[in-house]
Amino acid sequence: MSDVDMKEDYDMNYEDGDGQEEVEEVPEAKKKVYVPGVSRALQEGEELEFDPEAYKLFHTFNTNWPCLSFDVVRDNLGDARDKWPMEMYIASGTQAEKPKLNEIFVLGVKNLIGNDAKDDDASSSDDSDDEGEEKEDKQAILHSVSIPHFGDVNRTKTARLGDANVLAVWNGQGKVQLWNITEALNMASQMTGKSDNKVLKDQKPLFSFSGHNNQGYALAWNPQELGQLASGGQDRSIFNYHMQEGGSWVVDSKPLRGHTNFVEDVQWSPADKSILISCSGDQTVRLWDTRIPAKDACICVVENAHDDDVNVLSWNPSPMNPFILTGGDDAALKIWSLPSLRAGQPVAVFKHHTKPITSVEWHPSDDTTFMASSEDDQVSIWDVAMEADSAADEIDGVPSQLLFLHCGQSEVKEVHWHPQCPGVAISTAFDFNIFKPINC
Repeated sequence: MSDVDMKEDYDMNYEDGDGQEEVEEVPEAKKKVYVPGVSRALQEGEELEFDPEAYKLFHTFNTNWPCLSFDVVRDNLGDARDKWPMEMYIASGTQAEKPKLNEIFVLGVKNLIGNDAKDDDASSSDDSDDEGEEKEDKQAILHSVSIPHFGDVNRTKTARLGDANVLAVWNGQGKVQLWNITEALNMASQMTGKSDNKVLKDQKPLFSFSGHNNQGYALAWNPQELGQLASGGQDRSIFNYHMQEGGSWVVDSKPLRGHTNFVEDVQWSPADKSILISCSGDQTVRLWDTRIPAKDACICVVENAHDDDVNVLSWNPSPMNPFILTGGDDAALKIWSLPSLRAGQPVAVFKHHTKPITSVEWHPSDDTTFMASSEDDQVSIWDVAMEADSAADEIDGVPSQLLFLHCGQSEVKEVHWHPQCPGVAISTAFDFNIFKPINC
């Protein structure tokens, strides 16, 4: 969270009983936690300052056009990585001024140095001649490979299918496409030296589907079934895709129908390969059993799950706490269990954001922690198990479960945790931020 100096006036002078004037020591101006949307509006001349001490890691970078969506590419560099420098790979797609200017990006972000490591090196360096060289050594490096793509990229989801890294893309031309990004990923990982971009031309999708007859945003790989994908669109339908032997693809001839407005998001159950959940602009959340014929596959409907469009959802990957998180245009965050879905009542509701929720995701290894982004230009991190130790620890208007607020970006569209670098979060807006809060 950000701090702002909130100055108060004090009566500095008083007279004692002897009539002599004494000067009272002035306490330092108190610092109060400034919470956007809760605290008073900033006054003229006031501004929020970035506090690097709030982060273990912070890095920002841009692509030539903003990316509405991205996904983390799982790599072979190991799990539970917490040593500096860090390296990670991201797949994304642009929203360019003209359809022909768009690209798919495979981004290799390398030489990420934590703030603590930078501080230690700075304090131990006595040789001013080496200062410039050391500073350059601490700069993050972006090695990117771009693939020309016609049309905006609305959503991207990665999967490892055998030896191939495959990127599913929902695009602005109304097509769901599958791209093999293995070559681009290898190129990005093998690049050395300063930040650079290479273009991989003459690439074509492995598979393309235009059966939605309109564009969409809902897209999800099944974590329990290799090569199974679901997409939901503005045509109010959900299609399932299946990889066949030899690498060909088939799509179910009969989509899942029931929503009366755009399908905004879909997620597969992390425990049951046949169960799918969806949310929609019709304010409902629906649960589907794909083993049942499409016309009867909807096994649960939550009417008025939010007071407005239900934009996004995330299914907790923990088998011990398989809760479902939803975010809506009403700015609310809601947590559901399967029984509470059937009862139509969330088990918890969190309100902090002031504008529509744009993205939510449970932490991949901490099953009580999740992250959300909003059109109020904030990324929030929550721990549902957190409670204030005492009344003195409480802050008016701030839920005790709210761990961290990340600000500074405009129009935040999507957030993800890095599954192999615990506590590292990534967000996309007009730029990308990679950060690890001090308390994560």
